[in-house]
Amino acid sequence: MTQDALTKLAELGLTLPAAPAPAANYVPFVKSGNQLFVSGQISNGPDGLITGKLGADMSVEEGAAAAQSCALSLIAQLNAAVDGDLSRLVRVVKLVGFVNSTADFTDQPKVINGASDLMVAVFGDAGRHARSAVSAASLPLGVAVEIEAIFEIN
Repeated sequence: MTQDALTKLAELGLTLPAAPAPAANYVPFVKSGNQLFVSGQISNGPDGLITGKLGADMSVEEGAAAAQSCALSLIAQLNAAVDGDLSRLVRVVKLVGFVNSTADFTDQPKVINGASDLMVAVFGDAGRHARSAVSAASLPLGVAVEIEAIFEIN
């Protein structure tokens, strides 16, 4: 699956970034048995942090793109955890997405679809997962989206 996942990313016009370093006192991932828990990855693109508040100064489409950037970082952390062997992925178990949004914004699921859709596009059925998509009054550094993940690996 390593080549397949990287090929799928390339077909989508995406490149796997380097796994981001932690921004505070935590580790980027923890392996426990056959589960990999990846710390929240914030929306970050080639031009830097993707900031904004959904329902105020960002569209749902912009939010979904921010969520996709989080998914790329999650895959990068997965890749680091399995020493570059993405074929060790059994499945994406769960995503938990936080959306920096106004009190009346209700399209958090549509925003987090940016990450969910990428997981399925890259990993096929193994990318289908359980999920939460919740609103946050603010997120670290003013980012638009933060997503954490649980993966099953072998």
